Amino acid sequence: MEVEVKFKIEDFGEIEKRLVKAGEFVTEKVEEDLYFNSPWRDFRESDEALRIRKDSEGITLTYKGKKIDTETKTREEIKLRIESFKRCRKILEKLGFTPVRWVRKRRKIYRIDEAIVCLDELESIGKFVEVEIESDDIGNAKKKIFEIARSLGLKGESIRKSYLEMLMESDSQIT
Repeated sequence: MEVEVKFKIEDFGEIEKRLVKAGEFVTEKVEEDLYFNSPWRDFRESDEALRIRKDSEGITLTYKGKKIDTETKTREEIKLRIESFKRCRKILEKLGFTPVRWVRKRRKIYRIDEAIVCLDELESIGKFVEVEIESDDIGNAKKKIFEIARSLGLKGESIRKSYLEMLMESDSQIT
């Protein structure tokens, strides 16, 4: 399971200083995700996601199940490395999956123990910090990610919406 919290922030400065002291820098990259909707059910209604991601590390097909609690973005996540973005997209479209939207972000990744902390910047919606742990022990993972979030100075309620959901809402607000 992917156990994750996300917070919107104005500036990475203080958080990045704390990350440098508490963790280890992993990488910086641009991720380009193309999300799809299913021909059998509307993923917006079922709270699922299917995407192809390309970045400097390769190409990944990812399925995300629906969120399972009200505090976090905890959900099943199944990833598969693939060799061709174009061929994977073609297969999905031949099966009736329809492209919904691109999500592009600049991401800096840090590691604190078993947690991954991402500093994400998306052009039209802003800057965010995500803290995640992959674990089947959801209770313990939630406790750890909230402890890390507090240690980084992240306050308030975490955001449960995905970047795709936020961008789709932002698109509909453009006149």
